[in-house]
Amino acid sequence: YSTCERTLARRAREAHMKRFCKAQAIQRRLEEIEVTFRELEQQGIKVEKLLRDENGSLADQQAQWTNQLLYLVQKKNSLMSEESDLMIAVQELKLEEQQQQLDKKLRSYMNKEENLKTPEDRKAEQEILAQLLKVVNDRNLLIQMQEEKRLSEL
Repeated sequence: YSTCERTLARRAREAHMKRFCKAQAIQRRLEEIEVTFRELEQQGIKVEKLLRDENGSLADQQAQWTNQLLYLVQKKNSLMSEESDLMIAVQELKLEEQQQQLDKKLRSYMNKEENLKTPEDRKAEQEILAQLLKVVNDRNLLIQMQEEKRLSEL
């Protein structure tokens, strides 16, 4: 029995560390996206000024600047989509962590002998089970949202 408990505790720690590392990677990428947004915005401002200031410039030059501006907008939209995906991943990680904690609490109540449970224990067990179901449903909604987003992008 204690070996089983140790194994579960080790697996829980490993899962927690995996989520932590994933969260750090997501945070780094979000910071990179923020920096890239600022750079794209600065480039866009420069190109837009060139387009407005150079009314008498060649049509080829204006077309090139317009194409560059469109490229910057497309790149920004792509980054916004990636940022949205990352925010969903952050929410999913939070829900995973919450589910793991609730699962651990529920397991502690379920491991208790039925004749030793107080009415408060039974009530707490039911509340935890309800919270766990809500978290699972929330995770399911996130997955559905990701799938709908993926299909709409296709």
